[in-house]
Amino acid sequence: MKNLRFDLSIALIIILGISCSKPGSTDQEEVILFAENAQDWIKGGDADWTFVNNELIGRLDSGQGFVVTKKAYKDFALTVEFYPDDTINSGVFLRCKNAGLSGEDCYELNIWDDNPNQEYRTGAIFLRSNPLAQVETINQWNTYELRCEGDRIQASINGVVTADLRDQSRAEGFIALQARGIGEIRFRNVKVRPLE
Repeated sequence: MKNLRFDLSIALIIILGISCSKPGSTDQEEVILFAENAQDWIKGGDADWTFVNNELIGRLDSGQGFVVTKKAYKDFALTVEFYPDDTINSGVFLRCKNAGLSGEDCYELNIWDDNPNQEYRTGAIFLRSNPLAQVETINQWNTYELRCEGDRIQASINGVVTADLRDQSRAEGFIALQARGIGEIRFRNVKVRPLE
């Protein structure tokens, strides 16, 4: 009788395990991007990129600099914590065609509260979508939550939705972070979760 109970208990655990698992589940593990000493990203341009206390810091006096993944991503959720000073022009680039960053060849999620053209301020998808809300980000830590799935690009900053775009021009590409103009931008906890 004890063996029968044991066998039934094991069978019940197996059945529950199977029924709780999602067939065709699309969740994958989060991957940390732009980690210190990692070999899966490259630097380019004029910015000086350094690590201090697990923060990736981009500084420059003029021009533009970037860090970009070596791997291309299709559908994914991305979280980026960022801290801009009051002079920097920065951004998070998604589905880039190549390492030469541009608003035409990537989806550029702007980080620039004081952009002279407020249609392209922080939260905008440059050249494609004005921000749905204004979020102040200067001199503080903020969180960009970004999702690329099919033809839909969604963005929120600190829980506020700033972009929800349908666009079929870029289905896959590299992820990059930018520093442009003058000043300093800090990034940390950059994590991507691929979606199938």
